[in-house]
Amino acid sequence: MSDQHTNTSTTAPGERLIPIPGQTIGPFYGFALPYPGGENLVDRSHPDAVRLHGTVYDGHGDPVPDSMLEIWQADAQGRVSQEPGSLVRDGYTFTGFGRVAVDNVGHYDFTTVNPGATEDGKAAFITMTVFARGLLNRLFTRIYLPEDQAALDQDPVLSSLDPQRRRTLIAQREEDGSLRFDIHLQGDGETVFLSYPNHRLDHSA
Repeated sequence: MSDQHTNTSTTAPGERLIPIPGQTIGPFYGFALPYPGGENLVDRSHPDAVRLHGTVYDGHGDPVPDSMLEIWQADAQGRVSQEPGSLVRDGYTFTGFGRVAVDNVGHYDFTTVNPGATEDGKAAFITMTVFARGLLNRLFTRIYLPEDQAALDQDPVLSSLDPQRRRTLIAQREEDGSLRFDIHLQGDGETVFLSYPNHRLDHSA
């Protein structure tokens, strides 16, 4: 969790105050943000259910045991849900949103479906947000499905990256059909994080 404070030191009349960096005041993720069923975008009995899982690592390669993740995605047909109720699971409505805290060894699990492409020829992906200790602001990344190589080659985000960096955004398909996506906050193999208009990217304490 982070907050931003304004420099309130004495200034000359009319001088503009400049915000100072955010401060880590948490994390408090285990208190109120995780909620029952938050990791289950669909039930495990759903015929198209797929496991999305991985581990969050810090810059030294050690698991981060107190991070929290959120995902947003289209459904299997590429439709972006407009349904309410992401924080109150009703057991049958797909809202495309999930939230989960990692366990004590930094591992996370979601139960979801493989997202479809939102447009013909586009690469299918899941959007992920990372909250963790030492982060002044949350981080944004994408999880691309590995199968459609032609679509991956044409994706504008992936095409802007060198092959080593591009690889950090593509999930691995495991033998049982699960998707594995590990997150490296810094260091070797650092995951590519994205910035959006009006959002400052800062992932160092």
